[in-house]
Amino acid sequence: METGEAGLPKFGWVLVIFVMSMTTMSDVCTSSSARTALHHSDHQHLLTRRNLIANGLAKTPPMGWNSWNHFNCKIDENIIKETADALVSTGLAKLGYKYVNIDDCWAEISRDNEGKLVPKNSTFPSGIKALADYVHSKGLMLGIYSDAGYFTCSKLMPGSLGHEEIDAKTFASWGIDYLKYDNCNNDGSKPTVRYPVMTRALMKAGRPIFFSLCEWGDMHPALWGANYGNSWRTTNDISDTWESMVSRADMNEVYAELARPGGWNDPDMLEVGNGGMTKDEYIVHFSLWAISKAPLLIGCDVRNTTKETMEIIANKEVIAVNQDPLGVQAKKVRMEGDPEVWAGPLSHYRIVVLLLNRGSWRTSITANWDDLGIPPNSAVEARDLWEHKTLKTQFVGNLTATIDSHACKLYILKPIS
Repeated sequence: METGEAGLPKFGWVLVIFVMSMTTMSDVCTSSSARTALHHSDHQHLLTRRNLIANGLAKTPPMGWNSWNHFNCKIDENIIKETADALVSTGLAKLGYKYVNIDDCWAEISRDNEGKLVPKNSTFPSGIKALADYVHSKGLMLGIYSDAGYFTCSKLMPGSLGHEEIDAKTFASWGIDYLKYDNCNNDGSKPTVRYPVMTRALMKAGRPIFFSLCEWGDMHPALWGANYGNSWRTTNDISDTWESMVSRADMNEVYAELARPGGWNDPDMLEVGNGGMTKDEYIVHFSLWAISKAPLLIGCDVRNTTKETMEIIANKEVIAVNQDPLGVQAKKVRMEGDPEVWAGPLSHYRIVVLLLNRGSWRTSITANWDDLGIPPNSAVEARDLWEHKTLKTQFVGNLTATIDSHACKLYILKPIS
């Protein structure tokens, strides 16, 4: 296969294989280059049958909210209810933000006499079933948190190690739709031993539950996670800083070819709106997560979002890139120090391109057609997803823009001749 810089495959090959799968191949293989044909129903069925998880979820990356990045352990049922209300009232729910996910610290330190997890009476006095009913009444879904260890990461509630079946049944009986499963305080056995036990328990629980493997990327879960979960963390926890954010995007990008409908690489939750980065940096953050087909799980307090934050997380055009049915994660196609070009194919023969300036000075960045797999003499129409406008110029051979420090431009390119 012809490659660009850093040995990366050119998207022209990806697009050619996509066309072939639509026109001449009825039973394609599951090689990385053939993943662009995942919308083909026979291929999707083949992939689904091979996966233990096979729950029909995550055809596109999940969207919603998680409590940890902003609230940590300081959560209660009122915060969860008010967040559900806010997702609806702000219009975020209509944009696809459907999961309302409770993270660590929701349960009592001890199980009940039947060995079941007990919601913390001081913070969740109505119980999780009532909370799930409330969230469902809003047209949303409720997520919860546990751990493949004896205790969760906070050490303030039990983990599910050794209690997988009873916990899975309990979650299903409460109406849980999403389980984030952490990796703290375990018995020293490999995640590849512990995580499948919960997968099997969830499959027997009688309710489809999105399974998020939060293994931190320790044993390269992208290589095995698709058989056991709907997403898998490829990184350690994110923090609300530029360096943390871009480094997690870098670590996640390595596994781009392993993401596909049904199972996604997860570089951790969004920090947009928590205050540690500039507006431009948050735009880079949201853009990278969108093109990386990462879960879009808001991590700020959506009850008190600013106009600036809403303009980022409610950008319909950027969300559409993340939710594109082709389901192919973008990759770096050119790196020249601080300037980078990321790109990936979209449905309808389009390409998403990110021009990213990681440096401290304003600079000019060029995306060349040969890096993107576009024939060199093709005329291309460019849509700027943050300016919400189609550029008047038709571009041939390349596209160049001047990018501020820690900022980006995000385009959809569509060949027109």
